[in-house]
Amino acid sequence: MIRFLLARLGEVVGVMLAVSFLVYLVLEHDAASVAVKVIGQYSTEGQRALWLSENGYDAPFLVRYVTWLGRFVTGDWGSSTHFREQVTVLLPQHLARTGILAGTAFAIIVPVAFLFGIVAGVREGSWADRVVSFIAVATTSIPEFASAVFLSAIFVFWLGILPGASTMTSGFEWQQLVLPCLVIVLYDFGYVARMVRAAMADVMAQPYIRTALMKGASPARIVLRHALRNALVAPITVIMLQIPWLISGVLVTEVFFAYKGFGTLLYQACLNSDVALIEACAMTSVFVIVSTQLISDVLYTLLNPRIRFGLRRGEA
Repeated sequence: MIRFLLARLGEVVGVMLAVSFLVYLVLEHDAASVAVKVIGQYSTEGQRALWLSENGYDAPFLVRYVTWLGRFVTGDWGSSTHFREQVTVLLPQHLARTGILAGTAFAIIVPVAFLFGIVAGVREGSWADRVVSFIAVATTSIPEFASAVFLSAIFVFWLGILPGASTMTSGFEWQQLVLPCLVIVLYDFGYVARMVRAAMADVMAQPYIRTALMKGASPARIVLRHALRNALVAPITVIMLQIPWLISGVLVTEVFFAYKGFGTLLYQACLNSDVALIEACAMTSVFVIVSTQLISDVLYTLLNPRIRFGLRRGEA
């Protein structure tokens, strides 16, 4: 297991290095354009040349990349040209707000999706299975901006019981989380529910499940003690993949409701060509993705005894 973790950590570091090089290559290969983005398009040639010289852009590209990487690893992420603030100050604030929104949505998505998926998978082909499948496909097919408009029309303009924006200008208000969270839940839970349903239906068709039923074991005992554990192996990877999407993929929802989270920050950074902020957001997203993949691999080995056995034999 230790050897497996070390190997996966090595892969994580390799991916982070590769992505960091690509991000730096795309954003800073043309030093002249970087100067224009940082000090403004109305700056003179002399001002740009002076800025490039002062910030080490006269050095070769690989030297600049290694220098930037060293500063980035040590916590020097530069300053935002749009917000006039250090990136290390801006990013944690917006990431925490997205964490609140994504965490709330995730806490609803997982139990609801598992409940619907288990009910549909245990009774494959029944009316309950058809209803769950229809709801899952219908909600997943509607994009976030469409459901945001639809829900706003009902709860904001028609019923008037929820705010239409989630700016949180006067402090944290749970009412402002309801609509963004509902949009995310509606879009995402159906996908997870379908994966759980497929895994549960496959497990319920296995011979050892039929044997347990013929021996008189109660359906609840079979589902909870035998089928559910094996059915978790496939959906656990899908569930872990939802975390990166919830962190960086809620951009549409956050922008629509003016929620000042990570997605909105990345959107504003791209609109304003804020190089340092884009680099920090990109690297943060990659770190979240590779970290969740590492966690899903560990959980997969814990849920699948055959993989654990194979690891022990390999380590021996």
